[in-house]
Amino acid sequence: MVSGEIDYDAVIGNGIGAAIRGLPVKVVACFLPATPIALIVRPEFKSVQELKGKAIGLNTFGGTLESIARLIVKHFGLDPDKDVKFLATGTADSRFAAMKQGLTAATLGSAPLDFLGNKLGFVVLARANELFSFPASGLVATVKSIKERPDEIKRVIKAGIKANRYIHQNREGTMQMMMSWLKIDKEIAGATYQSVAKAFNDDGGLTEKGLRVAIDEAKRIGKVDREVSLSEVADLSILRQAQKELGISER
Repeated sequence: MVSGEIDYDAVIGNGIGAAIRGLPVKVVACFLPATPIALIVRPEFKSVQELKGKAIGLNTFGGTLESIARLIVKHFGLDPDKDVKFLATGTADSRFAAMKQGLTAATLGSAPLDFLGNKLGFVVLARANELFSFPASGLVATVKSIKERPDEIKRVIKAGIKANRYIHQNREGTMQMMMSWLKIDKEIAGATYQSVAKAFNDDGGLTEKGLRVAIDEAKRIGKVDREVSLSEVADLSILRQAQKELGISER
């Protein structure tokens, strides 16, 4: 983005981390303000608190799954640094195999991993998007683009808002798009829609609370101990204009 090879990024965490490191990029909109990732466990575990002293399988260290895992266990009163152990056990198949073998008690994943886990006899104990705001997907642009191409950014933001509204209003059409784009069958598409559709917003907005959670997590990953202001990583001025033109009142 900074070199001009691409115009935008859709991963908010990347943008926040880059901005904290001093790159001239900012989050300009958010389309997925709460991450639809599920905590999937072996059936003998009935509560998150029962995972104390147990191992949780991740795809890799330092990624989104670890961030969400830490936030979920913390939400339920456990210390992610002391009360649970994280293991990098690779792909979804490998993570499920580790659970079957008793090497780990749980793993995390976005749809359709919750559906596939259920088929293997595992259960969903918690869903991150039902517990807290942790912005996942949106629009990240360079400071140069914000200054020089605000109208283009506004059009992209409007397109994102309209897409989210389509997801909410047109289940069948969304599933058809998923089946075509992701090369999945109707059963998987339906399960995925059921898990993630409600996590998308209808206004492109980003709450201060959610943004602060994402900043704090980016600081932890990047080992940054200084204060980071909201304006350092986000500029929502163009979003406000887009919302106004679409008749969306500020929330």
